[in-house]
Amino acid sequence: MKQHTSFELIRLSKQTADARMRLRLLAVAHFLEGANRTQVAAMTKVSRRIVNQWISNYLSQGLSGIESKKSSGRPPRLTDEQAKQLTLMLTEAAKSEAGGRLTGQDIRRYILSEFGISFHLNHVYKILYKLGFSWLSSRSKHPKQDVEVMEAFKKLPLVNDR
Repeated sequence: MKQHTSFELIRLSKQTADARMRLRLLAVAHFLEGANRTQVAAMTKVSRRIVNQWISNYLSQGLSGIESKKSSGRPPRLTDEQAKQLTLMLTEAAKSEAGGRLTGQDIRRYILSEFGISFHLNHVYKILYKLGFSWLSSRSKHPKQDVEVMEAFKKLPLVNDR
């Protein structure tokens, strides 16, 4: 593991686009120039505990010790397979002759009955968005609606058309 000079760390901080990494590099550079950890914390306006962590990571692992790690976050409660099943159900319902109009509450009940997972209604809409669906729907068509009758109705004169 190569130890860097404070000059090299400052040069690296100017080259990086990541603001958090820039702050870490500058903090370590100040430490290598002779400032103690309390002074570095005051200069960077970061808590001393965080500065201690950055410097310890740098001294033990080098630059890789202060690089930003991708946080994993909470895993989704619906698995990929369940999301595919939900997508299939929604597309089949949309193609249905009976209209296929589903409310968020309908989808919420489906998820609960099929997968045993209870979501808040707002989260159901977030899931739909992630799956590429919109909560807005087109105007539903009655299964017995006749296009020819509708066109004939449009051609009827209105009272004000004289």
